[in-house]
Amino acid sequence: MKFSTPHTLKQIATIINTDFVGDEDFPVLGMNEIHVVTKGDIVFVDHPKYYDKALQSAATVVLINKQVDCPKGKALLISDDPFRDFNVLTKFFKPFEASTKAISESASVGDGTVIQPNVFIGNNVQIGKNCLIHANVSIYDDTIIGDHVTIHAGTVLGGDAFYYKKRPEGFDKLISGGRVIIEDNVDIGAACTIDKGVTGDTTIGAGTKIDNQVQIGHDTIIGKRVLIASQTGIAGCVVIGDEVTLWGQVGITSGINIGSKAVISAQSGVSKSLEGGKSYFGSPAGDFRTKYKELAALRQVQELLEKLKQS
Repeated sequence: MKFSTPHTLKQIATIINTDFVGDEDFPVLGMNEIHVVTKGDIVFVDHPKYYDKALQSAATVVLINKQVDCPKGKALLISDDPFRDFNVLTKFFKPFEASTKAISESASVGDGTVIQPNVFIGNNVQIGKNCLIHANVSIYDDTIIGDHVTIHAGTVLGGDAFYYKKRPEGFDKLISGGRVIIEDNVDIGAACTIDKGVTGDTTIGAGTKIDNQVQIGHDTIIGKRVLIASQTGIAGCVVIGDEVTLWGQVGITSGINIGSKAVISAQSGVSKSLEGGKSYFGSPAGDFRTKYKELAALRQVQELLEKLKQS
């Protein structure tokens, strides 16, 4: 998330009432999670295990819960609870604005686009030309949709990220301030859910086709001309290359990459990054041929045991 205007380190520290290390006029351009930070961004870290990763990241301002040596060219914001203060900044720079109409006055809809009854379109949504949005679709604030996109009934674009911090009193939610971006010629089936990024974008590439009842988590990037079959669940921060095929009920864990033109068979569980151009099956997913050989070997073992019992 980039701020509409640059801020200074002192201004940011004042918003969250924290001490800082660095020049008070140090420029701050935005805030992002560590996997999408760029120069000028704030990143937060609240566990020693990740201090070095945050301090050495592209972010130039680190919101941290301990006084540490500040790397050259960076600044620190010292907070007793970086998670809480990151939320404070999100609410300050991206406050929730209630919509008073089913289609917000700040939304834009391109020529030739058809909006069926009972569709909700939030603030600052952009929808391109010649799209078809079926009944009861909900499109949350700031979503961007390209041209020639079809979205079937009951789909929700832009729900919050499933991202919580466990505290003694319960779970504390990380507030989402990102977007969903749907590129040209995408088809999305009925009752799908695509969550917005925490601070960045969840992106569906051009020409991708998504079946009914598919869940796509926050900050996931799906490439061009990808096929995703029904009841597939994709966690947050996944990167899927171009022309990948995911068959029904595939489950994909967070933070991994799937290479272009990979094919993953139905009901497979993907727990690690997979190379492109290959077929996969099973849980955990592995090479298609290898997995079937393993199943055949297990059957042979069972047959051998039965023969031994009978002898």
